Amino acid sequence: MSMSLLLTRHWQFCRRLPTLTIQTRLQQTKPKLAVSGDVIPIFSNAHLFPEKVALRDTIGSYTYASLFISAKELSKTITQKLDAKTNQRVMFLCSNNAEYVITLWAIWMSGQIAVPLSPLHPKNILLYYTNDTNASLLITTEKYVDLMQRVAKNTNTNLHVLDDKLRLNTTEKVATIKSDLEAPLSLSFYSNNNAMILYTSGTTGNPKGVVLTHKNLVFQVNTLLEAWKWVPNDVILHTLPLHHVHGIVNALLCPLYLGAKIIMLPKFEANSVWSHLLGVNAQPSDRRITVYMAVPTIYAKLIEEYDRVFGSDSQMVEYIRNTLKNKIRLMVSGSAPLPFPIYDKWLEISGHRLLERYGMTEIGMCLSNLYDSNREPGYLGLPLPGVSVKLIDKPESATQEITVVESVNNNGEVTCETNDKFASNNELNGELLVKSEGVFKEYYNRPEATKKEFTNDGWFKTGDMCAYSLDKGKFKILGRKSSDIIKSGGYKISAISVETVLLGHPDIKECVVVGLEDQKWGQRVAAIVILREGKSVTVDSLKKWAADKLPKYSLPTVLEIVEEIPKNAMGKVNKRQLTDSVFGK
Repeated sequence: MSMSLLLTRHWQFCRRLPTLTIQTRLQQTKPKLAVSGDVIPIFSNAHLFPEKVALRDTIGSYTYASLFISAKELSKTITQKLDAKTNQRVMFLCSNNAEYVITLWAIWMSGQIAVPLSPLHPKNILLYYTNDTNASLLITTEKYVDLMQRVAKNTNTNLHVLDDKLRLNTTEKVATIKSDLEAPLSLSFYSNNNAMILYTSGTTGNPKGVVLTHKNLVFQVNTLLEAWKWVPNDVILHTLPLHHVHGIVNALLCPLYLGAKIIMLPKFEANSVWSHLLGVNAQPSDRRITVYMAVPTIYAKLIEEYDRVFGSDSQMVEYIRNTLKNKIRLMVSGSAPLPFPIYDKWLEISGHRLLERYGMTEIGMCLSNLYDSNREPGYLGLPLPGVSVKLIDKPESATQEITVVESVNNNGEVTCETNDKFASNNELNGELLVKSEGVFKEYYNRPEATKKEFTNDGWFKTGDMCAYSLDKGKFKILGRKSSDIIKSGGYKISAISVETVLLGHPDIKECVVVGLEDQKWGQRVAAIVILREGKSVTVDSLKKWAADKLPKYSLPTVLEIVEEIPKNAMGKVNKRQLTDSVFGK
Protein backbone atom coordinates (compact mmCIF):
# COMPACT_ATOMS: atom_id res chain seq x y z
CA MET A 1 0.00 0.00 0.00
CA SER A 2 1.38 3.45 -0.90
CA MET A 3 2.15 5.86 1.90
CA SER A 4 -0.38 8.32 0.47
CA LEU A 5 -3.22 5.77 0.63
CA LEU A 6 -2.08 4.52 4.04
CA LEU A 7 -2.08 8.01 5.52
CA THR A 8 -5.39 8.88 3.89
CA ARG A 9 -7.05 5.84 5.51
CA HIS A 10 -5.38 6.70 8.81
CA TRP A 11 -6.77 10.25 8.57
CA GLN A 12 -10.26 8.99 7.71
CA PHE A 13 -10.16 6.67 10.73
CA CYS A 14 -9.04 9.49 13.01
CA ARG A 15 -11.89 11.71 11.78
CA ARG A 16 -14.36 9.21 13.23
CA LEU A 17 -12.79 9.43 16.69
CA PRO A 18 -14.29 11.91 19.16
CA THR A 19 -12.36 15.11 19.54
CA LEU A 20 -10.19 15.00 22.64
CA THR A 21 -9.22 17.98 24.71
CA ILE A 22 -5.47 18.53 24.55
CA GLN A 23 -4.18 17.75 27.99
CA THR A 24 -1.40 19.63 29.71
CA ARG A 25 1.92 17.80 29.50
CA LEU A 26 2.51 15.56 32.47
CA GLN A 27 4.66 17.34 35.00
CA GLN A 28 6.39 14.32 36.42
CA THR A 29 9.07 14.64 39.03
CA LYS A 30 12.46 14.99 37.38
CA PRO A 31 15.35 12.84 38.59
CA LYS A 32 17.93 14.33 40.86
CA LEU A 33 20.81 15.12 38.55
CA ALA A 34 23.68 15.95 40.91
CA VAL A 35 24.63 15.42 44.53
CA SER A 36 27.51 16.77 46.63
CA GLY A 37 29.16 18.33 43.60
CA ASP A 38 29.62 14.94 41.91
CA VAL A 39 28.79 14.50 38.23
CA ILE A 40 26.22 11.80 37.59
CA PRO A 41 27.05 10.24 34.18
CA ILE A 42 24.26 9.82 31.67
CA PHE A 43 23.74 6.07 32.20
CA SER A 44 23.53 6.28 36.00
CA ASN A 45 20.01 7.70 36.02
CA ALA A 46 18.69 4.47 34.46
CA HIS A 47 17.99 3.01 37.91
CA LEU A 48 15.32 5.69 38.42
CA PHE A 49 13.12 4.32 35.62
CA PRO A 50 14.29 0.71 34.96
CA GLU A 51 11.06 -0.62 33.46
CA LYS A 52 10.40 2.35 31.17
CA VAL A 53 11.11 1.87 27.47
CA ALA A 54 14.16 3.96 26.67
CA LEU A 55 14.49 3.26 22.96
CA ARG A 56 12.79 1.54 20.07
CA ASP A 57 14.68 0.80 16.86
CA THR A 58 13.87 -1.31 13.80
CA ILE A 59 14.61 -4.52 15.71
CA GLY A 60 12.85 -4.06 19.02
CA SER A 61 12.19 -2.04 22.17
CA TYR A 62 14.58 -1.71 25.09
CA THR A 63 13.96 -0.66 28.67
CA TYR A 64 16.43 1.41 30.63
CA ALA A 65 17.23 -1.71 32.64
CA SER A 66 17.94 -3.82 29.54
CA LEU A 67 20.24 -1.17 28.04
CA PHE A 68 22.06 -0.76 31.36
CA ILE A 69 22.56 -4.48 31.98
CA SER A 70 23.72 -5.11 28.39
CA ALA A 71 26.16 -2.20 28.65
CA LYS A 72 27.44 -3.44 32.00
CA GLU A 73 28.21 -6.86 30.53
CA LEU A 74 30.02 -5.31 27.58
CA SER A 75 31.97 -3.01 29.92
CA LYS A 76 33.50 -6.09 31.57
CA THR A 77 34.82 -7.23 28.19
CA ILE A 78 36.23 -3.77 27.47
CA THR A 79 37.93 -3.63 30.88
CA GLN A 80 39.44 -7.06 30.31
CA LYS A 81 40.76 -6.17 26.84
CA LEU A 82 42.35 -3.01 28.22
CA ASP A 83 44.00 -4.80 31.16
CA ALA A 84 41.84 -2.88 33.67
CA LYS A 85 43.29 0.47 32.59
CA THR A 86 41.08 3.55 32.43
CA ASN A 87 41.04 6.72 30.32
CA GLN A 88 41.94 4.79 27.16
CA ARG A 89 40.54 5.95 23.83
CA VAL A 90 37.96 3.47 22.51
CA MET A 91 36.66 4.09 18.99
CA PHE A 92 33.37 2.55 17.95
CA LEU A 93 31.37 2.26 14.74
CA CYS A 94 27.75 1.19 15.20
CA SER A 95 24.49 1.78 13.36
CA ASN A 96 21.86 4.18 14.68
CA ASN A 97 20.18 1.70 17.01
CA ALA A 98 20.35 0.24 20.51
CA GLU A 99 23.87 -1.10 19.88
CA TYR A 100 25.18 2.46 19.73
CA VAL A 101 23.73 3.35 23.16
CA ILE A 102 24.86 0.07 24.75
CA THR A 103 28.40 0.50 23.39
CA LEU A 104 28.65 4.14 24.44
CA TRP A 105 27.43 3.37 27.96
CA ALA A 106 29.76 0.36 28.20
CA ILE A 107 32.78 2.45 27.27
CA TRP A 108 31.89 4.94 29.99
CA MET A 109 31.14 2.22 32.57
CA SER A 110 34.61 0.82 31.93
CA GLY A 111 36.09 4.27 32.56
CA GLN A 112 37.23 4.88 29.00
CA ILE A 113 36.94 7.78 26.53
CA ALA A 114 34.47 7.18 23.70
CA VAL A 115 35.32 8.20 20.13
CA PRO A 116 32.26 7.65 17.89
CA LEU A 117 32.85 7.02 14.19
CA SER A 118 30.58 7.40 11.18
CA PRO A 119 29.95 4.93 8.34
CA LEU A 120 30.11 8.00 6.07
CA HIS A 121 33.83 8.33 6.73
CA PRO A 122 36.17 6.58 4.28
CA LYS A 123 39.00 4.37 5.45
CA ASN A 124 41.69 7.08 5.31
CA ILE A 125 39.79 9.31 7.76
CA LEU A 126 39.18 6.38 10.13
CA LEU A 127 42.90 5.62 10.00
CA TYR A 128 43.70 9.24 10.81
CA TYR A 129 41.34 9.29 13.81
CA THR A 130 42.73 6.00 15.13
CA ASN A 131 46.32 7.18 14.90
CA ASP A 132 45.56 10.69 16.12
CA THR A 133 43.88 9.45 19.32
CA ASN A 134 46.29 6.55 19.74
CA ALA A 135 43.21 4.40 20.23
CA SER A 136 43.61 1.30 22.39
CA LEU A 137 40.53 -0.55 21.16
CA LEU A 138 38.12 -0.54 18.22
CA ILE A 139 34.54 -1.78 18.59
CA THR A 140 32.13 -2.48 15.75
CA THR A 141 29.29 -4.72 14.57
CA GLU A 142 29.15 -7.42 11.90
CA LYS A 143 27.81 -4.82 9.47
CA TYR A 144 31.08 -2.87 9.45
CA VAL A 145 33.53 -5.63 10.34
CA ASP A 146 35.34 -5.71 6.97
CA LEU A 147 36.10 -1.98 7.06
CA MET A 148 37.14 -1.97 10.70
CA GLN A 149 39.34 -5.06 10.29
CA ARG A 150 41.34 -3.13 7.69
CA VAL A 151 41.61 -0.14 10.03
CA ALA A 152 42.66 -2.40 12.91
CA LYS A 153 45.28 -4.14 10.79
CA ASN A 154 46.75 -0.93 9.38
CA THR A 155 46.99 0.71 12.82
CA ASN A 156 47.87 -2.40 14.83
CA THR A 157 44.84 -1.82 17.08
CA ASN A 158 42.80 -4.50 18.83
CA LEU A 159 39.28 -4.96 17.38
CA HIS A 160 36.22 -6.27 19.22
CA VAL A 161 33.15 -7.28 17.21
CA LEU A 162 29.87 -7.11 19.11
CA ASP A 163 27.97 -10.33 19.70
CA ASP A 164 24.53 -10.64 18.12
CA LYS A 165 23.20 -11.47 21.59
CA LEU A 166 24.29 -8.09 22.96
CA ARG A 167 20.74 -6.73 22.94
CA LEU A 168 18.22 -7.60 25.62
CA ASN A 169 14.76 -7.04 24.17
CA THR A 170 11.95 -5.99 26.46
CA THR A 171 10.11 -9.16 25.51
CA GLU A 172 12.69 -11.00 27.60
CA LYS A 173 12.49 -10.92 31.36
CA VAL A 174 15.20 -8.67 32.75
CA ALA A 175 16.25 -8.84 36.40
CA THR A 176 16.29 -5.36 37.87
CA ILE A 177 17.68 -6.03 41.31
CA LYS A 178 19.59 -3.07 42.72
CA SER A 179 23.04 -4.60 42.23
CA ASP A 180 22.39 -5.04 38.50
CA LEU A 181 21.84 -1.31 38.06
CA GLU A 182 24.85 -0.04 39.98
CA ALA A 183 27.65 1.61 38.02
CA PRO A 184 31.03 -0.17 38.19
CA LEU A 185 32.92 3.05 39.02
CA SER A 186 32.32 5.77 41.63
CA LEU A 187 30.67 9.10 40.85
CA SER A 188 33.89 10.86 41.79
CA PHE A 189 35.59 9.16 38.83
CA TYR A 190 33.19 10.79 36.40
CA SER A 191 33.56 14.18 38.07
CA ASN A 192 37.23 14.29 37.14
CA ASN A 193 37.66 12.45 33.84
CA ASN A 194 37.12 12.77 30.11
CA ALA A 195 34.09 11.27 28.39
CA MET A 196 34.34 11.70 24.65
CA ILE A 197 36.39 12.93 21.72
CA LEU A 198 34.49 14.35 18.75
CA TYR A 199 36.29 15.47 15.62
CA THR A 200 35.62 18.84 14.09
CA SER A 201 37.14 20.50 11.06
CA GLY A 202 39.25 23.58 11.66
CA THR A 203 40.09 26.36 9.28
CA THR A 204 43.59 24.99 8.70
CA GLY A 205 45.33 21.65 8.93
CA ASN A 206 43.92 18.29 9.90
CA PRO A 207 40.70 17.75 11.91
CA LYS A 208 41.15 18.20 15.65
CA GLY A 209 39.77 15.98 18.40
CA VAL A 210 37.54 17.92 20.81
CA VAL A 211 37.86 16.49 24.33
CA LEU A 212 34.60 16.66 26.30
CA THR A 213 34.51 15.70 29.97
CA HIS A 214 31.59 14.03 31.73
CA LYS A 215 31.10 17.37 33.47
CA ASN A 216 30.86 19.10 30.08
CA LEU A 217 28.24 16.66 28.80
CA VAL A 218 26.09 16.71 31.92
CA PHE A 219 26.12 20.52 31.91
CA GLN A 220 25.15 20.64 28.23
CA VAL A 221 22.30 18.18 28.82
CA ASN A 222 20.98 19.94 31.91
CA THR A 223 20.90 23.34 30.24
CA LEU A 224 18.81 21.95 27.37
CA LEU A 225 16.49 20.00 29.68
CA GLU A 226 15.72 23.28 31.45
CA ALA A 227 15.53 25.56 28.41
CA TRP A 228 13.45 23.27 26.20
CA LYS A 229 11.20 22.00 29.02
CA TRP A 230 11.89 18.30 28.58
CA VAL A 231 9.70 15.95 30.64
CA PRO A 232 9.96 12.17 31.21
CA ASN A 233 6.82 11.64 29.12
CA ASP A 234 8.48 13.06 25.98
CA VAL A 235 9.10 10.92 22.90
CA ILE A 236 11.69 12.09 20.37
CA LEU A 237 12.04 10.84 16.80
CA HIS A 238 15.80 10.48 16.17
CA THR A 239 17.04 10.67 12.57
CA LEU A 240 20.40 12.43 13.02
CA PRO A 241 24.00 11.18 12.59
CA LEU A 242 25.60 10.00 15.82
CA HIS A 243 29.09 11.44 15.47
CA HIS A 244 28.09 15.08 15.93
CA VAL A 245 26.99 17.00 19.03
CA HIS A 246 23.52 17.62 17.54
CA GLY A 247 22.65 13.93 17.26
CA ILE A 248 24.55 12.83 20.37
CA VAL A 249 23.84 15.47 23.01
CA ASN A 250 20.65 17.23 21.91
CA ALA A 251 18.70 14.26 20.58
CA LEU A 252 20.15 11.23 22.42
CA LEU A 253 21.68 12.10 25.79
CA CYS A 254 18.95 14.58 26.78
CA PRO A 255 16.08 12.04 26.66
CA LEU A 256 18.23 9.24 28.14
CA TYR A 257 19.22 11.36 31.14
CA LEU A 258 15.61 12.23 31.93
CA GLY A 259 13.88 8.92 31.33
CA ALA A 260 12.14 9.94 28.11
CA LYS A 261 11.77 7.68 25.06
CA ILE A 262 13.62 7.62 21.73
CA ILE A 263 12.23 6.26 18.47
CA MET A 264 15.42 5.74 16.47
CA LEU A 265 15.49 5.29 12.71
CA PRO A 266 18.60 3.87 11.01
CA LYS A 267 18.78 6.90 8.72
CA PHE A 268 16.64 9.74 7.46
CA GLU A 269 14.02 8.80 4.89
CA ALA A 270 11.30 11.36 4.23
CA ASN A 271 8.37 8.93 3.90
CA SER A 272 9.34 7.06 7.06
CA VAL A 273 9.68 10.29 9.05
CA TRP A 274 6.26 11.48 7.89
CA SER A 275 4.73 8.15 8.93
CA HIS A 276 6.23 8.45 12.42
CA LEU A 277 5.34 12.12 12.86
CA LEU A 278 1.73 11.34 11.97
CA GLY A 279 1.56 8.17 14.07
CA VAL A 280 0.90 5.83 11.14
CA ASN A 281 1.63 2.15 11.91
CA ALA A 282 2.60 3.06 15.47
CA GLN A 283 2.90 0.14 17.87
CA PRO A 284 0.17 -0.11 20.52
CA SER A 285 2.67 0.67 23.28
CA ASP A 286 4.02 3.76 21.52
CA ARG A 287 3.25 7.22 22.76
CA ARG A 288 2.98 9.92 20.13
CA ILE A 289 6.10 11.78 19.02
CA THR A 290 6.40 15.02 20.99
CA VAL A 291 9.86 16.27 19.93
CA TYR A 292 11.67 16.37 16.60
CA MET A 293 15.09 17.85 15.78
CA ALA A 294 16.68 18.14 12.36
CA VAL A 295 18.92 20.21 10.12
CA PRO A 296 17.44 22.56 7.49
CA THR A 297 18.22 20.11 4.69
CA ILE A 298 15.99 17.50 6.33
CA TYR A 299 13.12 19.94 6.63
CA ALA A 300 13.60 20.80 2.95
CA LYS A 301 13.31 17.12 2.01
CA LEU A 302 10.23 16.69 4.20
CA ILE A 303 8.64 19.65 2.42
CA GLU A 304 9.42 18.09 -0.97
CA GLU A 305 7.77 14.82 0.10
CA TYR A 306 4.79 16.69 1.52
CA ASP A 307 4.25 18.57 -1.75
CA ARG A 308 4.58 15.36 -3.75
CA VAL A 309 2.25 13.21 -1.64
CA PHE A 310 -0.16 15.47 0.25
CA GLY A 311 -0.07 18.98 -1.15
CA SER A 312 -3.03 18.60 -3.51
CA ASP A 313 -5.33 16.98 -0.92
CA SER A 314 -6.98 19.73 1.13
CA GLN A 315 -8.30 17.31 3.74
CA MET A 316 -4.86 15.79 4.31
CA VAL A 317 -3.32 19.26 4.45
CA GLU A 318 -5.71 20.21 7.24
CA TYR A 319 -5.27 16.91 9.06
CA ILE A 320 -1.45 17.07 8.95
CA ARG A 321 -1.37 20.64 10.24
CA ASN A 322 -3.73 19.85 13.10
CA THR A 323 -1.85 16.69 14.02
CA LEU A 324 1.62 18.24 14.07
CA LYS A 325 0.50 21.42 15.78
CA ASN A 326 -1.45 19.67 18.54
CA LYS A 327 0.54 16.48 19.12
CA ILE A 328 4.16 17.66 18.80
CA ARG A 329 5.29 20.25 21.32
CA LEU A 330 8.77 21.10 20.01
CA MET A 331 10.45 21.12 16.62
CA VAL A 332 14.05 22.31 16.42
CA SER A 333 16.34 23.28 13.54
CA GLY A 334 20.09 23.67 13.83
CA SER A 335 23.63 22.89 12.64
CA ALA A 336 23.19 25.23 9.66
CA PRO A 337 21.39 28.49 8.90
CA LEU A 338 17.66 28.00 8.34
CA PRO A 339 16.56 29.60 5.04
CA PHE A 340 13.53 31.83 5.37
CA PRO A 341 11.48 29.95 2.71
CA ILE A 342 11.91 26.67 4.62
CA TYR A 343 10.90 28.33 7.91
CA ASP A 344 7.80 29.89 6.32
CA LYS A 345 6.74 26.73 4.46
CA TRP A 346 7.17 24.54 7.55
CA LEU A 347 5.08 27.00 9.57
CA GLU A 348 2.37 26.74 6.91
CA ILE A 349 2.50 22.92 6.89
CA SER A 350 2.81 22.22 10.60
CA GLY A 351 1.83 25.32 12.53
CA HIS A 352 5.28 25.19 14.17
CA ARG A 353 7.71 28.08 14.32
CA LEU A 354 10.93 26.09 14.23
CA LEU A 355 13.11 26.75 17.26
CA GLU A 356 16.56 27.74 16.07
CA ARG A 357 19.63 27.45 18.24
CA TYR A 358 23.38 27.82 17.85
CA GLY A 359 26.20 25.61 19.04
CA MET A 360 29.53 24.03 18.20
CA THR A 361 31.31 20.78 18.94
CA GLU A 362 33.58 22.68 21.31
CA ILE A 363 30.82 24.30 23.38
CA GLY A 364 27.63 22.32 22.91
CA MET A 365 24.61 24.60 22.57
CA CYS A 366 25.17 28.26 23.40
CA LEU A 367 22.28 30.39 22.12
CA SER A 368 18.64 29.41 21.78
CA ASN A 369 15.28 30.97 21.14
CA LEU A 370 13.08 30.82 24.21
CA TYR A 371 10.73 27.84 24.37
CA ASP A 372 7.73 30.11 24.90
CA SER A 373 8.40 32.84 22.38
CA ASN A 374 7.24 34.25 19.09
CA ARG A 375 10.22 33.02 17.10
CA GLU A 376 11.33 34.54 13.83
CA PRO A 377 13.76 33.15 11.27
CA GLY A 378 17.41 34.08 11.47
CA TYR A 379 17.41 35.02 15.15
CA LEU A 380 18.87 32.63 17.71
CA GLY A 381 17.57 34.17 20.90
CA LEU A 382 19.70 34.47 24.03
CA PRO A 383 22.30 32.49 26.02
CA LEU A 384 21.11 29.21 27.48
CA PRO A 385 21.04 28.71 31.28
CA GLY A 386 24.55 28.84 32.74
CA VAL A 387 26.05 30.30 29.56
CA SER A 388 27.78 33.67 29.11
CA VAL A 389 28.49 35.21 25.71
CA LYS A 390 30.03 38.39 24.45
CA LEU A 391 30.76 40.05 21.13
CA ILE A 392 34.14 41.65 20.59
CA ASP A 393 34.96 44.03 17.78
CA LYS A 394 37.51 46.60 16.74
CA PRO A 395 35.55 49.60 15.51
CA GLU A 396 37.34 52.14 13.35
CA SER A 397 37.32 54.61 16.23
CA ALA A 398 38.95 52.10 18.62
CA THR A 399 42.63 51.28 19.00
CA GLN A 400 42.02 47.71 20.20
CA GLU A 401 39.28 45.10 20.40
CA ILE A 402 36.49 45.98 22.78
CA THR A 403 33.43 44.20 24.15
CA VAL A 404 30.33 45.61 22.46
CA VAL A 405 27.84 43.16 24.04
CA GLU A 406 28.02 40.86 27.06
CA SER A 407 25.08 38.67 28.05
CA VAL A 408 24.76 36.19 30.93
CA ASN A 409 22.05 33.66 31.75
CA ASN A 410 22.13 33.01 35.48
CA ASN A 411 19.52 30.40 36.44
CA GLY A 412 17.13 31.64 33.77
CA GLU A 413 17.67 35.34 34.50
CA VAL A 414 19.31 36.94 31.46
CA THR A 415 21.25 40.19 31.72
CA CYS A 416 22.72 42.05 28.78
CA GLU A 417 25.16 44.97 28.77
CA THR A 418 25.60 46.82 25.48
CA ASN A 419 27.95 49.50 24.23
CA ASP A 420 25.34 51.31 22.15
CA LYS A 421 27.65 53.96 20.73
CA PHE A 422 29.17 51.35 18.43
CA ALA A 423 25.78 50.26 17.03
CA SER A 424 25.03 50.36 13.32
CA ASN A 425 21.44 50.09 12.11
CA ASN A 426 20.49 49.32 15.71
CA GLU A 427 22.79 46.29 15.74
CA LEU A 428 26.06 45.54 17.48
CA ASN A 429 28.39 43.21 15.58
CA GLY A 430 31.45 41.24 16.61
CA GLU A 431 33.07 37.85 17.01
CA LEU A 432 31.15 35.57 19.39
CA LEU A 433 32.98 34.43 22.53
CA VAL A 434 31.57 31.92 25.03
CA LYS A 435 32.07 30.83 28.65
CA SER A 436 30.29 27.97 30.42
CA GLU A 437 30.92 24.64 32.12
CA GLY A 438 29.96 23.07 28.80
CA VAL A 439 33.00 24.46 26.97
CA PHE A 440 35.39 21.66 26.01
CA LYS A 441 38.54 20.83 27.91
CA GLU A 442 41.09 20.81 25.07
CA TYR A 443 41.96 19.69 21.57
CA TYR A 444 43.44 16.24 22.02
CA ASN A 445 47.26 16.38 22.09
CA ARG A 446 47.24 19.94 20.70
CA PRO A 447 48.09 22.33 23.57
CA GLU A 448 49.10 25.18 21.28
CA ALA A 449 45.93 24.92 19.19
CA THR A 450 43.88 24.86 22.39
CA LYS A 451 45.62 27.93 23.82
CA LYS A 452 45.10 29.82 20.55
CA GLU A 453 41.31 29.45 20.74
CA PHE A 454 40.97 30.93 24.24
CA THR A 455 41.48 34.45 25.51
CA ASN A 456 43.74 35.03 28.50
CA ASP A 457 40.69 35.29 30.75
CA GLY A 458 39.16 32.01 29.56
CA TRP A 459 36.67 32.96 26.84
CA PHE A 460 36.42 30.55 23.88
CA LYS A 461 36.62 32.25 20.49
CA THR A 462 34.04 30.66 18.20
CA GLY A 463 35.32 32.22 14.98
CA ASP A 464 31.73 33.15 14.08
CA MET A 465 30.60 36.70 13.53
CA CYS A 466 27.41 37.56 15.36
CA ALA A 467 24.98 40.47 15.65
CA TYR A 468 22.86 41.62 18.58
CA SER A 469 19.68 43.50 17.71
CA LEU A 470 18.99 46.36 20.12
CA ASP A 471 15.36 46.41 18.94
CA LYS A 472 14.66 42.71 19.28
CA GLY A 473 17.02 41.87 22.13
CA LYS A 474 18.22 38.76 20.26
CA PHE A 475 21.39 37.42 18.67
CA LYS A 476 21.86 36.18 15.12
CA ILE A 477 24.87 34.55 13.45
CA LEU A 478 26.31 36.39 10.44
CA GLY A 479 28.81 33.76 9.29
CA ARG A 480 32.33 32.48 9.77
CA LYS A 481 35.08 34.87 10.59
CA SER A 482 37.06 32.62 8.29
CA SER A 483 35.66 31.62 4.92
CA ASP A 484 37.25 28.20 5.14
CA ILE A 485 34.36 26.45 6.90
CA ILE A 486 31.45 25.33 4.72
CA LYS A 487 28.15 24.38 6.38
CA SER A 488 26.26 21.99 4.13
CA GLY A 489 23.34 19.79 5.14
CA GLY A 490 24.15 20.17 8.84
CA TYR A 491 27.84 19.26 8.40
CA LYS A 492 30.78 21.58 8.94
CA ILE A 493 33.30 20.96 6.17
CA SER A 494 36.89 22.16 6.06
CA ALA A 495 37.49 23.68 2.64
CA ILE A 496 41.24 23.30 3.11
CA SER A 497 40.90 19.56 3.79
CA VAL A 498 38.88 19.17 0.59
CA GLU A 499 41.45 21.23 -1.34
CA THR A 500 44.26 19.04 -0.05
CA VAL A 501 42.53 15.94 -1.42
CA LEU A 502 41.57 17.48 -4.77
CA LEU A 503 45.11 18.69 -5.34
CA GLY A 504 46.08 15.02 -5.39
CA HIS A 505 44.06 14.57 -8.59
CA PRO A 506 46.49 13.95 -11.47
CA ASP A 507 44.72 16.42 -13.77
CA ILE A 508 44.32 19.31 -11.31
CA LYS A 509 47.07 21.92 -11.09
CA GLU A 510 45.50 24.36 -8.62
CA CYS A 511 42.33 24.27 -6.59
CA VAL A 512 40.26 26.50 -4.30
CA VAL A 513 37.14 25.25 -2.51
CA VAL A 514 34.38 27.64 -1.42
CA GLY A 515 30.81 27.47 -0.16
CA LEU A 516 27.93 28.67 -2.32
CA GLU A 517 24.71 29.70 -0.62
CA ASP A 518 21.94 27.19 -1.28
CA GLN A 519 18.34 27.19 -0.02
CA LYS A 520 18.16 23.42 0.44
CA TRP A 521 21.64 22.58 1.75
CA GLY A 522 22.62 25.85 3.41
CA GLN A 523 25.77 25.85 1.30
CA ARG A 524 27.07 23.72 -1.56
CA VAL A 525 30.70 22.68 -1.89
CA ALA A 526 32.16 24.30 -5.00
CA ALA A 527 35.60 23.66 -6.48
CA ILE A 528 37.40 26.26 -8.59
CA VAL A 529 40.26 24.56 -10.43
CA ILE A 530 43.04 25.10 -12.92
CA LEU A 531 43.65 21.97 -15.01
CA ARG A 532 46.92 20.65 -16.30
CA GLU A 533 47.43 21.23 -20.01
CA GLY A 534 45.33 19.04 -22.26
CA LYS A 535 43.32 17.55 -19.38
CA SER A 536 39.58 17.61 -18.70
CA VAL A 537 37.52 16.97 -15.57
CA THR A 538 33.77 16.95 -14.95
CA VAL A 539 32.00 17.29 -11.61
CA ASP A 540 30.82 13.66 -11.89
CA SER A 541 34.30 12.30 -12.63
CA LEU A 542 35.73 14.38 -9.79
CA LYS A 543 33.15 13.06 -7.32
CA LYS A 544 33.84 9.49 -8.44
CA TRP A 545 37.61 9.96 -8.04
CA ALA A 546 37.23 11.48 -4.53
CA ALA A 547 34.52 9.10 -3.29
CA ASP A 548 36.93 6.96 -1.26
CA LYS A 549 38.98 9.93 -0.07
CA LEU A 550 36.32 12.25 1.33
CA PRO A 551 33.04 11.81 3.21
CA LYS A 552 30.10 11.90 0.84
CA TYR A 553 28.87 15.20 2.26
CA SER A 554 32.26 16.84 1.50
CA LEU A 555 32.28 15.99 -2.21
CA PRO A 556 32.06 19.03 -4.52
CA THR A 557 28.74 19.39 -6.31
CA VAL A 558 29.82 22.45 -8.30
CA LEU A 559 32.93 22.62 -10.52
CA GLU A 560 34.24 25.71 -12.25
CA ILE A 561 37.34 25.53 -14.45
CA VAL A 562 39.33 28.77 -14.72
CA GLU A 563 42.55 29.92 -16.36
CA GLU A 564 43.86 31.87 -13.38
CA ILE A 565 43.34 32.13 -9.60
CA PRO A 566 44.47 35.58 -8.36
CA LYS A 567 46.76 35.64 -5.32
CA ASN A 568 48.28 38.37 -3.19
CA ALA A 569 51.98 38.94 -2.59
CA MET A 570 51.97 36.24 0.09
CA GLY A 571 50.46 33.70 -2.29
CA LYS A 572 47.08 33.75 -0.53
CA VAL A 573 43.66 33.76 -2.21
CA ASN A 574 40.86 36.13 -1.23
CA LYS A 575 38.06 33.56 -1.36
CA ARG A 576 35.25 36.07 -1.06
CA GLN A 577 36.50 38.08 -4.02
CA LEU A 578 37.18 34.92 -6.01
CA THR A 579 33.67 33.60 -5.35
CA ASP A 580 32.15 36.92 -6.43
CA SER A 581 34.19 37.04 -9.65
CA VAL A 582 33.61 33.41 -10.63
CA PHE A 583 30.01 32.91 -9.57
CA GLY A 584 28.78 36.49 -9.47
CA LYS A 585 27.51 36.20 -5.87
